[in-house]
Amino acid sequence: MNNSIESMTAATNETFKEGFEKTLSAVNEASAFHKDTVEAVIESATVTGKGLETVGTNAAAYAKTAMEEGVAATKALSSAKSMQEIFEIQSNYAKSAMGSYLAELNKTTELFSGLVKDGAKPLNTRFAAVAELAQSQR
Repeated sequence: MNNSIESMTAATNETFKEGFEKTLSAVNEASAFHKDTVEAVIESATVTGKGLETVGTNAAAYAKTAMEEGVAATKALSSAKSMQEIFEIQSNYAKSAMGSYLAELNKTTELFSGLVKDGAKPLNTRFAAVAELAQSQR
């Protein structure tokens, strides 16, 4: 009877130890997984922040250039000697301003497109990892 109790106790202890080790392993894996997810969110936010900074710098530079060109056109208009010259200056300025605006619009669109793609990349990687983990749990 004493041997039965000892063997039952040993078996219970062994089962408890195995269960505890499995639980600890699962907790460590979950912790590592969540750590990687937090790092991906931080990386995404960093990339997005830098991209928005670039967009803002670009917009400020465009605004400054557009204002300088407008001031130059205004000065040229004020020194025009004839109506013909005024129409030519205004026409050239309008063509130039429209061309600059469209080029800036394309540049900004490309910046935002890259920003979204690059900012989402770390998160997409984590979503793929979640899908893979869910698939492996089946």
